[in-house]
Amino acid sequence: MIKSLRHLALAAALGLSFVAAQAQEVNFGIIATDSASVQRERWEPFFRDMEKKTGLTVKSFYAPDYAGVIEAMRFNKVQVAWMGNKAAMEAVDRSSAEIFAQVMYADGTFGYHGLIITHKDSPYQTLDDVLKNSKNVNFSIGDPNSTSGFLIPTFYVFTQNNLDHRTMFKTVRNASHGANIQAVLARQVDVATNNTEDMGKLEATRPELAQQIRILWKSPLIPSDPFVWRKDLDPAVKAKISQFVLAYAKTDPAEKAIMKAIYNYGGFRPSTNAQLIPIRQLELARDRQKIVNDEKLAAAEKQKQLADIDRKLAALGQ
Repeated sequence: MIKSLRHLALAAALGLSFVAAQAQEVNFGIIATDSASVQRERWEPFFRDMEKKTGLTVKSFYAPDYAGVIEAMRFNKVQVAWMGNKAAMEAVDRSSAEIFAQVMYADGTFGYHGLIITHKDSPYQTLDDVLKNSKNVNFSIGDPNSTSGFLIPTFYVFTQNNLDHRTMFKTVRNASHGANIQAVLARQVDVATNNTEDMGKLEATRPELAQQIRILWKSPLIPSDPFVWRKDLDPAVKAKISQFVLAYAKTDPAEKAIMKAIYNYGGFRPSTNAQLIPIRQLELARDRQKIVNDEKLAAAEKQKQLADIDRKLAALGQ
């Protein structure tokens, strides 16, 4: 009997040890701004350092699109993630996420720009050329959850000019930033969205290719990307990750090199969901303009929808 109790106690202890070990494992999601192989090359050294410094087991997750990481976080298959602001907004609203840090660039700034690009030999010299000849243009826009590749250009370039990118071009497709660069270089599309992060990466690694691309439009400044985690993540794990992230690349040359190789990053600073307020305002403004321009919408319904958006905008401004 005593022997059996000892066996039970040992089994229970081993079981608790296994649970504890499992609790110290985190899955870190990376949105698909480029192919999984490229993203893995950029981010794995950072994750290996995270494991060494925190004692956590870090498993990376590279989804084929932005929604894959958002949904993985929603079902707790991913607990921490690097996202753009638009994707982070979706994760906060639908996937129990919250922002805890924001990336800093190597020059100490906290913002980047969306771009519209074409090949240097393209007949399109300006954005106005593209808009005037849109029916001849094969256009590639970003993932629907991309801030710089989708939300920013749809508002500033199309919505504000009362244009619909879905119907105005000869053809339209959605692709990652990396795929858009390759498509422009190969002349598979005439015009595509991109951003200064990916173009900067190309300029640093393949300047001869970067010289083959013409920038037609540059957006206003976009807040740099956040790190998010699930709100219900173990507080002890949160503390380890936060301490590691906020201290990373402050002085260590090797860490600085790893950050620079990702996207010319230089470190992190603390952040919160308040970082998303400008993005929420922008999306609401875009939706408001669409309602204003909708001639098929009944006057009463239009007034109701506009009032609802105006209430949301007012609440964000408080």
